[in-house]
Amino acid sequence: MSAARTSYQVLWTETARTDLEEIVRFIAHDSVESALKVLSRLERAAQKLGHMPERGRWLPELRHINVLTYREIVIKPWRIVYRIDAGSVYVLGVLNGRRDLAALLLERLTR
Repeated sequence: MSAARTSYQVLWTETARTDLEEIVRFIAHDSVESALKVLSRLERAAQKLGHMPERGRWLPELRHINVLTYREIVIKPWRIVYRIDAGSVYVLGVLNGRRDLAALLLERLTR
């Protein structure tokens, strides 16, 4: 990454947007106000990656096999998974941190 770059474009994939919608919908069953707060918190956290994309850690589940393409920031209990590429940050998913990442990925692949 170039130290001179000051901002990156933050782009949400369709999958990540769907994750976010499902989270908000689930929380809204109990409280619309809480759902909107969570939505705002997650969107703000992702947007901050535009200024500091390397602040997130590499995914621990992949780092041990030396896959250093994907990063995450944790906004408990959620994990915002992203990658940095050519001046952009691609938000790939918003996952429940209480679930096993391997199981979540397998579930997505078999849909």
